[in-house]
Amino acid sequence: MPDSLTPKKTVAILGAGPVGLAAAAHVLERGLEPIVLEAGPQVAHAVRQWGHVRMFSPWQYNIDKAAGRLLEAGGWNAPVACEYPTGDELVERYLEPLARRTPLKDRIRAGSRVTAVGRAGFDKVTSGGREFAPFTIRYADSRGAQQVKADAVIDTTGTWFSPGPAGADGLPAVGEVDLQERIAYGMPDVLGRERSRYAGRKVAVLGAGHSAIGTLIDLARLAQEMPGTKVVWLLRGDRPEKAFGGGADDKLAARGALGQAFADRVATGAIGVESGFRVSHLGREGDKIRVGAGSACCGRHVLVDELIVATGFRPDFGFLREVRLALDPAIECPPALAPLIDPNVHSCGTVRPHGARELSQPEPGFYLAGMKSYGRAPTFLMMTGYEQVRSIVAQVAGDHAAAGKVELVLPETGVCSGPGPAVDLTPAEAAAGCCGGPAPEQPGACCVADVKAKAAGKQSCCG
Repeated sequence: MPDSLTPKKTVAILGAGPVGLAAAAHVLERGLEPIVLEAGPQVAHAVRQWGHVRMFSPWQYNIDKAAGRLLEAGGWNAPVACEYPTGDELVERYLEPLARRTPLKDRIRAGSRVTAVGRAGFDKVTSGGREFAPFTIRYADSRGAQQVKADAVIDTTGTWFSPGPAGADGLPAVGEVDLQERIAYGMPDVLGRERSRYAGRKVAVLGAGHSAIGTLIDLARLAQEMPGTKVVWLLRGDRPEKAFGGGADDKLAARGALGQAFADRVATGAIGVESGFRVSHLGREGDKIRVGAGSACCGRHVLVDELIVATGFRPDFGFLREVRLALDPAIECPPALAPLIDPNVHSCGTVRPHGARELSQPEPGFYLAGMKSYGRAPTFLMMTGYEQVRSIVAQVAGDHAAAGKVELVLPETGVCSGPGPAVDLTPAEAAAGCCGGPAPEQPGACCVADVKAKAAGKQSCCG
């Protein structure tokens, strides 16, 4: 803890999502001063975009420990650990109380879009003494251009508002920019706010991660309710079964249930499949969108009314031009983290615990955390971000031992590419998971602590 006569270190946290607010809670707990800058009009702006989606991890994985302690000090009652929240419930029952009913309320500046980060008095080229200079953070709010200084910066701005394009080569498909009014990215609320846009129409979904799968399941449900609705899955790869995940063996029961529900709908034909479909161009054909793969003259194509692109996300480094960054050339994450999260090799359950050491940058005191730290890798879990910021803040506070002691056990199987299931767990599916129903006979199928607890007649989740 800092000496009472020593000015508190100021830590600027960019983004007020779950990981950003967790970072602020850890900063406060360490006796430092957080400044949280959020581009959206209120905290958790990105989470609110997928508020209709039920997560595939229960509450016990979604609450940061320091944030929980801050809330409990004000009389907050934690949600039931084994229940699965929607994005809206995550905001209403956890993030809003954290932002409004704790000392963080005076440290959050919503509607403040960061436009640039640099070192006070140093451009990117100048070296001598730059590590001792404070950071300058420029941002824009309702009053215009603003500036604040900080001793350290943690960028948790995420990737939600930088979605991947439809083109299979990582570039927008030819014609994609001109058809924006017929294209949605991410996970539109097809059963709620945007139901009228998709009901009774032919809709194609491009992607193979959980965002695509959840949307396809919702569209299949919409097709049952609204005759004339047709659903097509555009898959770049040739193996649809890869998207079905770990099924009953998945340690996150809701994630396994999502894959099983999706496989069932594909098998029954409720979701049509176009595999090996690498989108290259988009155009208009009458009142339809012509989605083409291969060459425009002799490739394959489908005609649809609407296209939903769920091809992942990518980080935005534009406002960090004056920060000395080191990034993996393929994944666009800190180089030391890249081999640990490479989606060609790892699922979220095989990512080794990591913290300040792996996330540090050539710019002393600057860190990427949360989804943005993973670059283009889809293997991020919220609890990973909480552990990241715990370690980072310990490092900033000078507690190097705590920063280096990173301990985290992640649920295995499956690639965690976004918020979770669009299906509700049945009692049987819930019983198959670590946090519901009777313990499985084989401890290896679930967390051993849960098996032991249930064998002893205890009802607590996961021991």
